[in-house]
Amino acid sequence: MKKHPQDLSRLMHHSGKLPNLAEKAELLRQLDQQVKQMLSEHVAEQLQVANLREGVLVIETTSAAWAARINFQKSMLLTQLQAQTLPMLTAIEVKVNPALAIRATESKITHRQLSPDAAAHIEALAEHTDGSLAQKLKRLAALASRNRQS
Repeated sequence: MKKHPQDLSRLMHHSGKLPNLAEKAELLRQLDQQVKQMLSEHVAEQLQVANLREGVLVIETTSAAWAARINFQKSMLLTQLQAQTLPMLTAIEVKVNPALAIRATESKITHRQLSPDAAAHIEALAEHTDGSLAQKLKRLAALASRNRQS
């Protein structure tokens, strides 16, 4: 006899370890936001709350230099988190995870577009230029106008 598929929302809230896992993931997400709000923007960009186990909050950062900087602020973080959300928190552990730096740079890639005004200036420059540079400038201007039409 075949089992029928179960609704995912029902699985998330009613069976096995999934509800606990979903609840912990949400708690970690909220803690990550809260910790980042307590720190300066530059420091917050370099860390991520990784885990909460047995009263110890684990924070990962991109390098040893950032770990040292966060360690200086650890007591302030601990006191604020105990007062605001986690009275059972006993310690904060900072670990280095270089993979965070790779993810941070990948997420910051932006695709820039030329404005119509810039495209017109490039086109005008191409009119007064010779050779391969003129061809490249014309292609760049055409690419800008094509992106506007999309």
